[in-house]
Amino acid sequence: MIDIFLDLPPMVQALIATCFTWGMTALGAALVFTTKTMNQKLLDGMLGFAGGVMIAASFWSLLAPALDMAEKDDIAAWIPAAVGFMLGGIFLWGIDKIIPHLHPGASMTEAEGLQPNKKRRSTLLVLAITLHNIPEGLAVGVAFGAAAAGFPESSLAGAVALGLGIGIQNFPEGVAVSLPLRRDGISRRKSFFYGQFSGMVEPISAVIGVLAVTLVEPLLPYALSFAAGAMIFVVAEEVIPGSQEEGNKDLASMTLMIGFTVMMILDVALG
Repeated sequence: MIDIFLDLPPMVQALIATCFTWGMTALGAALVFTTKTMNQKLLDGMLGFAGGVMIAASFWSLLAPALDMAEKDDIAAWIPAAVGFMLGGIFLWGIDKIIPHLHPGASMTEAEGLQPNKKRRSTLLVLAITLHNIPEGLAVGVAFGAAAAGFPESSLAGAVALGLGIGIQNFPEGVAVSLPLRRDGISRRKSFFYGQFSGMVEPISAVIGVLAVTLVEPLLPYALSFAAGAMIFVVAEEVIPGSQEEGNKDLASMTLMIGFTVMMILDVALG
């Protein structure tokens, strides 16, 4: 089974990996069928863990290979990494400003003065998580594309580790959408649908990532750094504040450390 996966084209590998991450989002959303509420400490702990996974993945799976690749060029190695990293954050910041959405856990009145109605809230919640899944899918696609391009700095095992890590951290994202919607009185079936739907963008983003690095290989260090910058923006703007807004700062901080350690071990051991 593993040999079959290794022989597949990089785009198919990335699609399989992001279907797994999408499935983990759906698995988290499926908790709506077994419970109406979740312990806030548990949810904050999962969000902290997710943040740690994303931070570690941003460096070991994306930035570090980008720096190694850039060292072979005539320009300073830090330039592609710095430019791509900042562009990734600016891209997500721009999308946040252009598309109205509701941060998970926020009240409707906090969402730019929008009127509180359940249909609008569900749409904004799904938009929030969907926007944040874009860099995750892009990162997986870029990683598989880089491995297929034959760069020694990027390995297929490292790309698989990245997909596995992102899949683990997608579980609380599905929970963060479906359970609040259920609390708002939306049916379990619709709450699950909206929760898993937020992960659907990852396979699409992965295809874009693979195409970007296989068609234009010189852009690879920029693409890797772009994905890293976008992920760090999500962690700083959403994941960490969301995990601590209910007062569970110590718990969220420690689970972030655990998530970082787990992803670091996965990437170093498998990569």
